[in-house]
Amino acid sequence: MANFTLEDIKALREQLGTGMVDTKKALEEADGDREKATEILRLKGAKGNAKRADRSTSEGLVVAKDNGNGTASLVELACETDFVAKGDKFVALADQVLEAVAAAGATNVDEALAADADGQTVAATIEGVAAILGEKMELRRVALVKGETIEIYLHRTSKDLPPQVGVVVGYSGSDAETARGIAQHIAFANPSYLSADDVPEEEVARERQLVEEISRGEGKPEAALPKIIDGRLKGYFKQIALLEQDYAKDNKVSVGKVAKDAGIEVTDFARFRVGA
Repeated sequence: MANFTLEDIKALREQLGTGMVDTKKALEEADGDREKATEILRLKGAKGNAKRADRSTSEGLVVAKDNGNGTASLVELACETDFVAKGDKFVALADQVLEAVAAAGATNVDEALAADADGQTVAATIEGVAAILGEKMELRRVALVKGETIEIYLHRTSKDLPPQVGVVVGYSGSDAETARGIAQHIAFANPSYLSADDVPEEEVARERQLVEEISRGEGKPEAALPKIIDGRLKGYFKQIALLEQDYAKDNKVSVGKVAKDAGIEVTDFARFRVGA
């Protein structure tokens, strides 16, 4: 007779998030020893991790934390399905990873994966949960944002899922409401750089060459080309540079103007969208 009950199966399933059949088989193999059954399930899952290596991870969530020392951490944790993404085990894993990343002050994925998470690395922690839940999981992106003051905005694209878009803004000044509005703008507009001055010179040179070729191909007068090219470059900066963009809540003014009028200065930001 099996040395466990239905209540034992239920308790282990709730603890690990595993399926009924797999949990029952593990308890049978372990003769009712829950600790041994847990290791059996982890081992079985670890073997499956290698088989899942080529699978895509288009679902997941974003989490963020004000570290209280002039920095904030933003993390994207990915998985295969939205079913797992909204589960308590995956959400708890994301929180655990975030705490470890924040404590380590990690600025990139490699530093984050090597960070300590309750006695083991973040990488090992993720692998352990992936083994139990039977899905490929990966720490896709990490950012450390610096600022005198921090604003965090997490957006749910579906009410049934955890946040899919995360924005952290570092700024100086005291108008938190405007800072939040700018964070919401970033979530919508997805700028790549803070200001036009932050765009790499080689990228600007490529864009200048492109708009010049387009303008010449349109037969624009030679004398008018410099002004036309500059105008089109300004339009390009409005697409990719936060402070140059038209503010989402009032497209008659730029984000830079909104910030200046509110007496704040945006100094840093990061934006993640799951799977993008």
